[in-house]
Amino acid sequence: MKCFLSPDLSTETIAMNQRRNRTRFTEDQLKILIKAFDQNPYPGYATKQRLALEVNTDESRVQIWFQNRRARHQSQKKSEPDEDLESSQDQDHAEEEIQSREDRRHRSSYTPSQLHTLIQAFTNNPYPGINTREQLAKEIGVPESRVQIWFQNRRSRFHVQRKREPHDQD
Repeated sequence: MKCFLSPDLSTETIAMNQRRNRTRFTEDQLKILIKAFDQNPYPGYATKQRLALEVNTDESRVQIWFQNRRARHQSQKKSEPDEDLESSQDQDHAEEEIQSREDRRHRSSYTPSQLHTLIQAFTNNPYPGINTREQLAKEIGVPESRVQIWFQNRRSRFHVQRKREPHDQD
């Protein structure tokens, strides 16, 4: 497959929009994560932080691993016929909801200067690459994972607002 670049795209622009390299876990790290998943597929923030220290990675990478694992787990369950699944899921969900409220990460709040920097960056590029997000995170003093979430939320809000606006028919 050939990749054609328009002349106005510099290699610097391409580098800014690169994805993060895939996180690869060792067998020992995977054993720890799988054991934790088997105990609770919806761990709280404190548990994810503890696991991150244990497997020597960022909490955000542990969070993504659990999201991916749950997605794979769900697709495997769907292919198997289940009996009385709904009632057990409702009960499990209620227990998870109570536990997740206690273990939840505290809501991130941003200062006006941090918001100004983020909004300005969003205006320039609503889909920044890992390098740009890391640079922004360092500049405003928050973890890169929070910057990534801020951009995801901002894009979502932007799309919702665009749908609500009446279309100009000039």
